Amino acid sequence: MLQGKHILLGVTGSIAAYKAAVLCRLLKGAGAEVKVVMTQTAKQFITPLTMATLSKNPILVEFFNPENGEWNSHISLGEWADCYLIAPATANTIAKMATGVADNLLLTTYLSARCQTIVAPAMDCDMFAHVTTQTNLTTLRSHGVIIADSPAGELASGLTGKGRMAEPEQILDLVVRTLNAEKKKSLVGKHFVVTAGATIEAIDPVRYITNHSTGKMGYAIAASLASRGADVTLVTGRTNLATPQGVVRVDVLSAAQMYEATVEAFKSADGAIMCAAVADYTPATVSQHKIKKSDDDMSIPLVRTKDIAAALGAVKGSRLLVGFALESDAGVESAQGKLTRKNLDFIVLNSLTDSGAGFGVDTNKVTFIDHNGSTTLPLMSKADVAERIVDKIETHYANSPQR
Repeated sequence: MLQGKHILLGVTGSIAAYKAAVLCRLLKGAGAEVKVVMTQTAKQFITPLTMATLSKNPILVEFFNPENGEWNSHISLGEWADCYLIAPATANTIAKMATGVADNLLLTTYLSARCQTIVAPAMDCDMFAHVTTQTNLTTLRSHGVIIADSPAGELASGLTGKGRMAEPEQILDLVVRTLNAEKKKSLVGKHFVVTAGATIEAIDPVRYITNHSTGKMGYAIAASLASRGADVTLVTGRTNLATPQGVVRVDVLSAAQMYEATVEAFKSADGAIMCAAVADYTPATVSQHKIKKSDDDMSIPLVRTKDIAAALGAVKGSRLLVGFALESDAGVESAQGKLTRKNLDFIVLNSLTDSGAGFGVDTNKVTFIDHNGSTTLPLMSKADVAERIVDKIETHYANSPQR
């Protein structure tokens, strides 16, 4: 996603500075080279050693190294960077950026940088809502700075409201979309439905049947589609993942709920990517009370759930439909059967046997199967797999101009 890109990460003195460590790791994992500039106050929240270890580069705080007099040139830093990402950005730093104050290395580098600057605000809700802060953010936008959305939620003060820093995954999505802006236009005007995550089938008010899916693959696909300009509706089971930037999220729990939400969203869509791990069976009845333990064995009658991909395949017409399969044996044969039976344009076969692939990890190994044959990809990050899937979707439309 960011292979060969230079990201200059600015960290200011906020309690959200701990998220900068996660963000740095994500940027490195996406292939970027990362250098970190910190303010003096930021060092009170997260150590330079932590950021140096994660970025694999020395941390820059002062204009020169007092030990040897080595000069840290803000000009050179600005020229080196493809993107200057300031996360977290305090109200103080935002105010100084808006008015041209340059009293530390982070701020002088901002004034020198020729690359795109992205700011992720982090402050208490009252500070964020204050007219001065909002005016400063408006000023920065007018200067071409991209402001990461500041979501509402619980803050360090104990209050709840807008002002917290966006989650690192959301910021990564924003950086990728910004630096790969030339890809955005390729799917403008297209609307896709993506399903992701596991469904939950209730047994009683306490217990349920589910699976190990984390939703990472589906969320990566949604992010990649959005980065290329598509409108994306993400129908998701329960997950801890942040919603990708620019994606409309619909939360569901059960297979029945996912069926209804997906079928409804598909009515106005140009295509769908069925990545969710949907339960094939659900309890025939759900107990209204917790089932009491006894000395006897217990069996739970299960009934088939509705096949969402097959339902969409029956009504898709010329629209795109992509399926996923996860098999422990006879994978290719089974996936080929699903391709035809469910009227899919292509299917992505996940590996369950290769090390580093499958549930709960950030990498995957897949095989693309369509009506012309199959292509197996090497083990790669799920974000890169998502890019390859969306590349194939682009090719599909390029070869079908009437769609």
